[in-house]
Amino acid sequence: MNSTPTISRRGFSIVELLVALSITSMLLAGTLQALQTSFNSYKVTTESASTHVVARMVMHRVTAMVRTGTEFAPFPINPIRNPELIPDPAFIEFTSSVDAATGNKEITRLERRDAPTEFVAAGGAPFELWFVRTIINTAGDQVGQQQQFPLLTDVQNIRFTLQYDVGPRLERLTVDLTVRPQTLEDVAIAAGVDTPSFRFVTTVVPQRLDD
Repeated sequence: MNSTPTISRRGFSIVELLVALSITSMLLAGTLQALQTSFNSYKVTTESASTHVVARMVMHRVTAMVRTGTEFAPFPINPIRNPELIPDPAFIEFTSSVDAATGNKEITRLERRDAPTEFVAAGGAPFELWFVRTIINTAGDQVGQQQQFPLLTDVQNIRFTLQYDVGPRLERLTVDLTVRPQTLEDVAIAAGVDTPSFRFVTTVVPQRLDD
């Protein structure tokens, strides 16, 4: 009677399986960490680019509004001896337009305000730039509701320097704006990159519509 020989097949031992699983786990952990770092870096880059574009658009809008505005405020105490406002005011305001039929004036106010406390506590920038628009009639009373909203958040600082001549009439306005997307600071640290600050400085000369 012929007997078929039995082939012995040896499997993996417990130790070998544990070593293989450990190596696989380390490779997966390294891959996930690299993906997370890459994602954080991409997020910081895109947010920084977005902040830069938005801040530049706001500066263009502020420049356009100031260039066509009249009757600027606040005024210096003595425009002859010290025509430059020191310290810098927390706001500027001016007449944007006048209704020829009613004489009502549209007053625009650009104001530096403190950011919400909880936002600053979470690492956010300390200031916001607000837009406020008010309609005033010939008697000096407000007409309708005041329109206001934030033009820009994440403002590290914004300074207004108003230079007057005799009148007082605004000669030039310099706006110095610094923005930094601090809301991404933790993500930036995790990605090993810095969140950049963007500084914009512009000087505007009104068009003398009140001459």
